[in-house]
Amino acid sequence: MTILVVEKNEATLKAVEEMIRADLPDAKILSFTDSPKALAAARKERIDVAYLDAKLPNIDGLLLGRYLKELYPMVNLIMMTKEKDVAFEAMELRASGCILLPPGEEDVAGELRELRYPPEKESKRVFVQTFGNFELFADGVPILFKYSKTKEIVAVLINNKGVQTTNGEIIACLWEDDGDPKVKTSYLSNLRQDLQNTLSDLGLTDIIIKQRGSMSIAKDKVECDLYEWLEKKKRSRYQYLGDYMNQFSWAEFVHAELDEISYAEEE
Repeated sequence: MTILVVEKNEATLKAVEEMIRADLPDAKILSFTDSPKALAAARKERIDVAYLDAKLPNIDGLLLGRYLKELYPMVNLIMMTKEKDVAFEAMELRASGCILLPPGEEDVAGELRELRYPPEKESKRVFVQTFGNFELFADGVPILFKYSKTKEIVAVLINNKGVQTTNGEIIACLWEDDGDPKVKTSYLSNLRQDLQNTLSDLGLTDIIIKQRGSMSIAKDKVECDLYEWLEKKKRSRYQYLGDYMNQFSWAEFVHAELDEISYAEEE
């Protein structure tokens, strides 16, 4: 997503840019105090969202918004103003939103969540649900493995948040202290093969990073409620309500950590 920010006050410009980056760290942000330079940049690169000071010198924000609409009819214009009557003119422009200056973090982030024209983005094929019971989905459908413990392996990797997890650590989670170690090692080989075969059939082998004697989840290849909540907290689409991987006793350690984080957020 490419976001244009045009604000005559440099301190406010930097503040808005920081607020956007806190909510969308991967967004490309083009910042200007000069409206003609901003328009020149917009003519070279498609703009998805534009935060515009309504009272800019040279080309004011409302006129700049009209020019941007001519270039990109689906651009999301968010007008920034100290004057409430500007909101009516913004409506005539079919703006996505309007915020009063000086802006607050929730004002800036809230507009990003309620865009009139949400930009198209490449969605990740795999969604991981950890809040409540653990589940793994591919294209919206639960992934079915030959063995139930194969799915538990993925749960262990998700719980470890991208850290390489050894075979011994996986065995300790799946069976704790029960059974013959040699039998469990042999069984783990079958589970790893089941994991490989199932993901290969779905074209999803890239979500697991394998090294000799260990594995990890490729965090950038999956959408996960846990990962987004840890990053964005109250701004996340997913909210932690006190339940985490309910099927697995070994998840209790992270469960306790999430409780502590949640309590701290509420204070």
